[in-house]
Amino acid sequence: MDDSDDYRRLADRLADDIAAGRLKPGERLPPQRVFARRRGIAGSTAGRVYGELVRRGLVVGEVGRGTFVRAVPAAPLGRALTEPATAAPVNLELNYPSALGQAELLAPALAPLLRPDVLAEALLPAPADGTTAARNAAAGLLATPGWQPGPCQLLFTGNARQAIAATLASLVRPGGRLGVEPLTYPVVKEIAARLGITLVPLAADEDGPLPESVAAAHRTAPLSALYVQPTLHNPTSVTMGEERRRQLAGMATDLDIPVVEDRIWSFLADGDPLAVHAPRITHVIDGLSKRVAPGLTVGLAVVPAWRAEAVAAAIRSGGWSAGRFALEAAVRWTGDGTVARLVAAKRADAGRRQRIVEEELHGFAVRSDPRAYYAWWELPAPWRADTFTAAAAAHGIAVTPGPAFVVDPSRTPDAVRLGLASAAEPDLRRALWTLADLAGTAAGTRTCR
Repeated sequence: MDDSDDYRRLADRLADDIAAGRLKPGERLPPQRVFARRRGIAGSTAGRVYGELVRRGLVVGEVGRGTFVRAVPAAPLGRALTEPATAAPVNLELNYPSALGQAELLAPALAPLLRPDVLAEALLPAPADGTTAARNAAAGLLATPGWQPGPCQLLFTGNARQAIAATLASLVRPGGRLGVEPLTYPVVKEIAARLGITLVPLAADEDGPLPESVAAAHRTAPLSALYVQPTLHNPTSVTMGEERRRQLAGMATDLDIPVVEDRIWSFLADGDPLAVHAPRITHVIDGLSKRVAPGLTVGLAVVPAWRAEAVAAAIRSGGWSAGRFALEAAVRWTGDGTVARLVAAKRADAGRRQRIVEEELHGFAVRSDPRAYYAWWELPAPWRADTFTAAAAAHGIAVTPGPAFVVDPSRTPDAVRLGLASAAEPDLRRALWTLADLAGTAAGTRTCR
């Protein structure tokens, strides 16, 4: 029996236990490592078993709590539980934008890299500060009307996540405190856990974190840094107003708290970074995977000049330097206008997808921005984030439950994030229609369409 048969057979047994009532709704399954040890299987196989049960809509996973049996109607005898509810699953967790004709746009600039002499150079290791050409290209790419990063401020990593990790590692010692928005990028939660950093949720309103909440948190125990997403915040799409940016930057400057500003989605919106108001303490993080292509995973860090060596040392110690081939490709795509054309196409694409959201989820409490590639859906009662995520999975649709973004586990929203970028537009419309029907039917609000 190969691993594929093994995990499905184990999932079938658990499905039988759920159908027969031996595993009751709300009952917690053992942690995957415990399940693997009891069954004498690999941890990866246990993960596939639990994933299969989630796909079938039989269990739900809650971040930080575990995996629980969900309430499902009993299946008729003889009915196969292994068949997906839809023939074409749609993943609204993934969020990788891709413009029409993207490959054709990108291909010409790569041709010179295939010459042996150029390729030999492109395959050499790259230092944390990249190359002169890469620094100049990135400085021009990231510039805004009111902000121009200096090439000497640029550092490069393998992807934006590594840029965040390296910057935080250079700023916050193990046991240190990092102020964040109450809903934050899930990867930052993972990075903090690995680095031994304590996340401190800041009070926020519709315009972003409140400056006084930074001061209050700092009085309780000093904050080593702040991590914020002022432009198209993920998952809510909030873009901080200019006055709030000034206030927040002023508070951080007065308290001498370094700021890590995540601008990975900023290419979709015009506006200057927070760094305009606090250049001495702000570290700007960006990347190329969203604006160019998922496979071009170059992370960019614009750091205050006096901190460049500290962040570069963190990049080197983490093994997070960018590949030189990717840097060379990025230089060419930036210089020939390809990146600008892709950005324009993706801005238009995001707008079309937001119109689909508006049409299909009209009447529901959806927070988003016409420029964003995601939406935050506050679910109607009686839905909870976990049960809705499981019900969506049973219909072949993957969404991200709100608790994945929550810093304070005692305040878990009944909401889901919808990633709009990866699914084809017809699939996105179909998925949203299905989700709206699912949510409205249970809430008693769905109208005939």
